[in-house]
Amino acid sequence: MLNVQKVKNIARLSVFALALLALVLPAIMPVFATTPVPSVDYGLTEVAGVDGAGLTKADLRATIGKLLGVALGFLGIIAVIIVLIGGFKYMTAGGAEEKVGDAKKWIISGIIGLAIILSAYAITSFALTSFTGALVPMK
Repeated sequence: MLNVQKVKNIARLSVFALALLALVLPAIMPVFATTPVPSVDYGLTEVAGVDGAGLTKADLRATIGKLLGVALGFLGIIAVIIVLIGGFKYMTAGGAEEKVGDAKKWIISGIIGLAIILSAYAITSFALTSFTGALVPMK
């Protein structure tokens, strides 16, 4: 009979082996795509135009800045939701000290998160403007 610890070790070993196989297998497998794929227009030229919606001419630094702004915006929304959950818990605590303490922890965690997100946004904005200003060729 197998005990629980042996089953757990076997499961861990098999998951590790599968993960390792998934990482190594693409590197050692030969590539069979030697023939070029025919160019097929699926009607995207009519929708996006010849330039491909302008994505090919976008500056990489600007694209990264936009992506970071969107990600930090989502994180800010999550932090505000955490503060709102804490406020809701505080309002529905009914004076119970344990529930009030839990609600205060939610609110403080949300405020700390907002401070971290705002400082990350400020640092990112400063770094991106510095890099874009520093990398502009001089005339």
